[in-house]
Amino acid sequence: MDRWAGKVAVVTGASSGIGAGIAKDLAKAGMVVVGLARRVERVEALKADLPESARSRLHAVKCDVSKEENIQQVFQWVEKKFGGVDVLINNAGILRQTDLLEAGNAQILRDTLDVNVVGLVLCSQIAYQSMKKRSVDGHIVHINSVVGHKVVDFPQFNVYPATKHAVTAITETMRNEMRNAGSKIKVTSISPGAVSTEIIPDAMLGAGHPMLEAEDISEAVLYVLGTPPRVQVHELIIKPVGEKF
Repeated sequence: MDRWAGKVAVVTGASSGIGAGIAKDLAKAGMVVVGLARRVERVEALKADLPESARSRLHAVKCDVSKEENIQQVFQWVEKKFGGVDVLINNAGILRQTDLLEAGNAQILRDTLDVNVVGLVLCSQIAYQSMKKRSVDGHIVHINSVVGHKVVDFPQFNVYPATKHAVTAITETMRNEMRNAGSKIKVTSISPGAVSTEIIPDAMLGAGHPMLEAEDISEAVLYVLGTPPRVQVHELIIKPVGEKF
């Protein structure tokens, strides 16, 4: 991680769970971290968990990645204050329980697609252009899911697996575009199994499913970022021991 010291990382969905863990660990690793979230006060509160030397490197910024104008404004602020983005962690994601074929849930479906797919792509577009403009060999990391590779039989996942399958395809599309452009910017998909966070349905928590912890995914992010420039970890699947999926 030494080459990222002082560089700028944007982490979406940084208010809790995986995003909060990543934001804290990147700040402790010496990066300037911009933690984006709708609940910005929770990102600000993360500073209490950091060593004093790292607290000033974490910046909490309010952002709803389902809104294009909001994304544009935030990344313009990052460019003005810090010069641009070197690392983007696309962590923001939502899972709202409903049956796919249930009538009257169109807004839930749209919200899920807007955050999990459209917001991810829009943030990636801006970050990539920032890296390209400054000739930075940066890194874009998508926090995907095992259900982005296999649809599991679990009630009321609705379009969530579809959005994560989209992330898998988007990662490959980005890699192809970057290669065709002669870019050395990396893109990585990290696909966890069940992680003990707020997004996990109560039915899964109550059934005693094996769970990863947020720190397990944060450590994976540090690993992929820490690889040499010649190495691109394209897909990393992480499951808790004993998971059935």
